[in-house]
Amino acid sequence: MKYQLVSGFETHVELATATKIFCGCSAKFGASPNTHCCPVCTGQPGALPVLNKKVVEFAIRAGLATHCTINTTTHLDRKNYCYPDLPKAYQISQFDKPLCEHGYVELESGKRIRLTRIHIEEDAGKLVHERGYTYIDYNRGGVPLIEIVSEPDISSPEEAREYVEKLQLIMRYIGVSDCRMQEGSMRCDVNISLKEEGSDMLGTRTEIKNMNSVSFIEKAMAYEAARQAEILDAGGKIEQATMRFDEGTGETYVMRTKEDAQDYRYFPEPDLLTVNIPQQKVEEIAAALPELPLEKLRRYTGELGISAQNAHLLYKYKAVCDFFDSCIAQGAGAKNLSNLILGTIYSTLPTEEEKEAFDIKISAEDMAQLVKYVDGGKINITLAQMTLSKMLKEGGALSDYISETDLAGVSEGELEALCREAIAQNPKVAEDFKGGKEKAIGGLFGYIKRATQGKADIKKAEAILRKLLSD
Repeated sequence: MKYQLVSGFETHVELATATKIFCGCSAKFGASPNTHCCPVCTGQPGALPVLNKKVVEFAIRAGLATHCTINTTTHLDRKNYCYPDLPKAYQISQFDKPLCEHGYVELESGKRIRLTRIHIEEDAGKLVHERGYTYIDYNRGGVPLIEIVSEPDISSPEEAREYVEKLQLIMRYIGVSDCRMQEGSMRCDVNISLKEEGSDMLGTRTEIKNMNSVSFIEKAMAYEAARQAEILDAGGKIEQATMRFDEGTGETYVMRTKEDAQDYRYFPEPDLLTVNIPQQKVEEIAAALPELPLEKLRRYTGELGISAQNAHLLYKYKAVCDFFDSCIAQGAGAKNLSNLILGTIYSTLPTEEEKEAFDIKISAEDMAQLVKYVDGGKINITLAQMTLSKMLKEGGALSDYISETDLAGVSEGELEALCREAIAQNPKVAEDFKGGKEKAIGGLFGYIKRATQGKADIKKAEAILRKLLSD
């Protein structure tokens, strides 16, 4: 029988606030275990929570960026469960009145993955398993989260990848989270079921917990879909369950049968007041939103005329886009600018983390001026690449590298003389070209580049060389 995969995501995003959601402890990642905690976030008797205003503002920003309706009157709830990483034996979250509802994330195909809700909550601590023991680090406990819950609109692992990457980009663009999945600041619970092709009846779902890698999400979904299909084809039934993905074997396995909402005994949090948000505040946050990723991508390929491939390589890193847009605003041409960034600069930034940080030794002002020299024909692209490489390595101002003599270029007469010299100095290469070896002419380019220190226009040099060699 043929089946259609149906998937919805619950994505937890740690917010980039300085302090935790209900206390003044630092929310910074990477501190020594149990050094960023206090009586409030460890649930000590008598300690009372105070809601962090910035958490609400960040969540509204996330909701507006994903086209949600903002509930200006909302409250928090207790979600009751007992686990070692949750010292209070309950989590403060939201149940019946989430902050944001009914949004969507648009894919490049135009398909919209609907969002049921975005709500705020506190993170739990972290269990560390070492040498047969389990240790608890409460630093993460109380770190503010938003949980973004989608409708079951995702129908393939490929769509899942794009959805997660789009969501990650949006959160980074609006500045609410770094979404570093490798550090756990973005984690996905993946709900999967199968339905018969052509049917509207959804199957029983399973949930794969705490996925923190896009590639592993794809693999886990493919495996779990195949596992469910095998059970259904054999006449069996899918049991609703919480699953884990084993990254070593590439398989999913059952952790426990799935709880339902009633198992958590939600009730309004008695230690926190109802949250009332002025509509004016929502409008102020909306007005301050930056250009969103998909809008930027379409501007790059449309208005600026950059190829889709190059535009994708640029817009996936916010810091790169900020630098690129600053250069464009100062008059740099998009084509030469994008080529220099993607070629010369990216070659010095081999990892995703380095591209995300985009910590380089050239200012947007100098980069824009370098590109304008190329755009205006004052220097060629080869000299620009050489100059940029030196600046990225050594730093300094553009004026330290490009002189008035460089901007003067190589005259037509000088270039023809150099072409004759190149032929005279490389008779074998010249003979090979005359004998029909087209690529042999490239051997003469190197001579001219070295003689002019990259200043010569190689396209003009090629035309002169071909004319001289054909006489």
